Amino acid sequence: MPDYLDDLRLAHVLADAADATTMDRFKALDLKVETKPDMTPVSEADKAAEELIRSQLQRARPRDAVLGEEYGVEGTGPRRWVIDPIDGTKNYVRGVPVWATLISLMEAGEGGYEPVVGVVSAPALGRRWWAAKGHGAFTGRNLTSATRIHVSRVGDLADASFAYSSLSGWEERGRLDGFLDLTRKVWRTRAYGDFWPYMMVAEGSVDLCAEPELSLWDMAANAIVVTEAGGTFTGLDGRSGPHGGDAAASNGLLHEELLGHLGGRS
Repeated sequence: MPDYLDDLRLAHVLADAADATTMDRFKALDLKVETKPDMTPVSEADKAAEELIRSQLQRARPRDAVLGEEYGVEGTGPRRWVIDPIDGTKNYVRGVPVWATLISLMEAGEGGYEPVVGVVSAPALGRRWWAAKGHGAFTGRNLTSATRIHVSRVGDLADASFAYSSLSGWEERGRLDGFLDLTRKVWRTRAYGDFWPYMMVAEGSVDLCAEPELSLWDMAANAIVVTEAGGTFTGLDGRSGPHGGDAAASNGLLHEELLGHLGGRS
């Protein structure tokens, strides 16, 4: 089995470059922000970070395909880099430090593309998380200054901490009743949003989280960090991986109950 460590090192180099670009414009008074057709914001920093990552990948991995939130897919083949230049753009443009660049390498297999490398870099928080298939999940400043992370051992919903993004998405998809029922059964709920709750599941400080509407670039890097930390990452229908257009992540012990409440399984 490939060890993917060279790809992981490259992903860190890409994240370093993206961090410099995004932090340079964070809280800039003249930051340019546009509204995309789906009514979500995109800043000049989103575009600049993705352009930079694509340029470096073209030089370092010219045979690999790239899929990014801002510029779509380029190239074909069994290896595909999946990029979200700023996950949490609404936070970014308002000066809230909870945003990150998500970089994942996905590789074609029998069940379709699966993440084999993931880096989640949140420079305004001073945090970074990463994983490579078969090597575990870590957090730290860089590859040489890292701590291995693992999901929690909480096995009872009454003791669990549940994280989510907002109520509106669950209501729009007719799943609000199950969502609210879940919030009543857990010990604690918090709406952290975006990449952060998945990283806290991986670290063991949150036990389960879910979102009802996502794109592949929102999930690929998060998925491998969670699974390499010993957790479970599926769609709300229970399908493994980041392909379902929604997400459920947990320490594994609580996953069936999570899916049961949120409509994935009866």
